[in-house]
Amino acid sequence: MARARHFKHPDTKAFIEVSCQTTLYPALCIKCLARYANSNVRNEQQLAQVALTVSLYKARSTRLYMLKVAKELESIKSKECPALRDCLQQIDDSINQLSHSIRELRRFDLKAGMIDDLFWHIDNVDTWISAALTDASNCVDEFPGHRMSKMKATIKGKVMNVAQLTSNALALFHRYAARYRSATNKKP
Repeated sequence: MARARHFKHPDTKAFIEVSCQTTLYPALCIKCLARYANSNVRNEQQLAQVALTVSLYKARSTRLYMLKVAKELESIKSKECPALRDCLQQIDDSINQLSHSIRELRRFDLKAGMIDDLFWHIDNVDTWISAALTDASNCVDEFPGHRMSKMKATIKGKVMNVAQLTSNALALFHRYAARYRSATNKKP
């Protein structure tokens, strides 16, 4: 029987649930971010930061799994090695882009007074998250079809999870960035 979770900050839990409804994968979003309901996640920027961090963590753990599998496949000279290596390169790119996004998003507090400069930072984060999502999606495409080995299916599932988490992080970032865009649209 599952135990009920008690949240110290029920407002944060509700905030996460409402925010996650704007994503393509709301159930995954809530599941992955609910553990942060007892933290100090109080606004869209912090939630986007946490979502990006979760996506980065998952991409890194997926990369480690893929490196292990690649080593095994290379030892038996498998013909699946090139596809796995291509996918691994794309995951490496995703990790790099997500890392850039997280660092750039942290700078937003320092740039709050400079709205023109802020849009440049917003565009950078948007570009990097979008590129990370594209790379993860392209990696999934390296494993087409329904009839595949257990290893391929596991890799595809892990990479799809990275893509879905990155998609959610992008949606949450757009939710955050929208407040700046709407604020400048209201000015004469």
